[in-house]
Amino acid sequence: MLGDDQVPVDPVERFLAYLASIERSPNTVKAYAHDLKDWFAFLAGRGLDWRSVRLEDVAAYVGWLRLPPAARTGQVLMLPTVEHHCSESSVNRKLAALTSFCEFHVRHGVALSGLLVSVVPNRRGASAATSFKPFLHHISKHSGQRRRTIKLSTSPPRARVLSAAEAQAILDACGHLRDRFLFALLLDTGIRTGEALGLRHEDLAIAERQVSIVIRANDNRARAKGGRPRLIPTSAELMRLYTDYLNDEYGPLDSDYVFVNLWGRPHGHPLTYPAVYDLVARLRRLTGVAFGPHWFRHTYATWLLRRGAGMENVKELLGHASITTTIDTYGHLTVEDARATLYAAGWFTGREVQR
Repeated sequence: MLGDDQVPVDPVERFLAYLASIERSPNTVKAYAHDLKDWFAFLAGRGLDWRSVRLEDVAAYVGWLRLPPAARTGQVLMLPTVEHHCSESSVNRKLAALTSFCEFHVRHGVALSGLLVSVVPNRRGASAATSFKPFLHHISKHSGQRRRTIKLSTSPPRARVLSAAEAQAILDACGHLRDRFLFALLLDTGIRTGEALGLRHEDLAIAERQVSIVIRANDNRARAKGGRPRLIPTSAELMRLYTDYLNDEYGPLDSDYVFVNLWGRPHGHPLTYPAVYDLVARLRRLTGVAFGPHWFRHTYATWLLRRGAGMENVKELLGHASITTTIDTYGHLTVEDARATLYAAGWFTGREVQR
């Protein structure tokens, strides 16, 4: 990360190098760099040294993040009705990055302990039914619980889902079989974009109609998040589309990767994240549907749940490490979804008591 003088900010660079050395995701490292750039921009604007900030400074930083960029210098006044620039979840993410940064430097002798994390004494007398005790609890049970000092209240974000008409419009707007197969794959299997970009031909079993998600290093830096391989069943139509793509566009190209540059440069190299986002931008203009590639994963999971698939099955198909993640992300059935479920269960049709 570079400062205003175009010189690397040493404390941030050391922290990012540490994250890379413990094999944190490149996307995580990049996100932390962006978030810490905001922190150091805030400090520079107030002439503060990062090693001697107080809790009040962090609280002021939260308020600064909520302001539009034009108002952060203090030269522009904003009306109270103006929407906040950063959402609650974005602010909390930036505070989480700052917390990790501070904890890293505390271990190296910088007196920042207690700035963003406080230790709350453990409750006494909690029953076994209400008090969760993690593994090795007996070692740290007297040390208290660590809690974030500053954190904004947030509502769980609702997963954005495509309608059948929107999904069809996106597929029909694709000018190449490769692109149509990519989005059809995301919709048919619910895999992540990184998992799709890392697929090899050996991962697609046409006869068995299944896709294997394999954890491996990829030349295009695509990642299979979660670190757990899995098999996902697919439709016969998807496998026919894959075959058409190979015959009509892929041809004799010598590559292990399923998705490659066929018209761009470098030719034959695996497709990258930026290429997919450029494709999404073009399709958004063509269809008028303001979607992102991850919407297909949300749509897949939501459609499965609406058709009666159990939450545990959806968890396994999506590759979530915990069912809590699945419930938190997809426990968003609408009133009409609930009504359809009740009708299917005979709740409104087989009344035993007359009203």
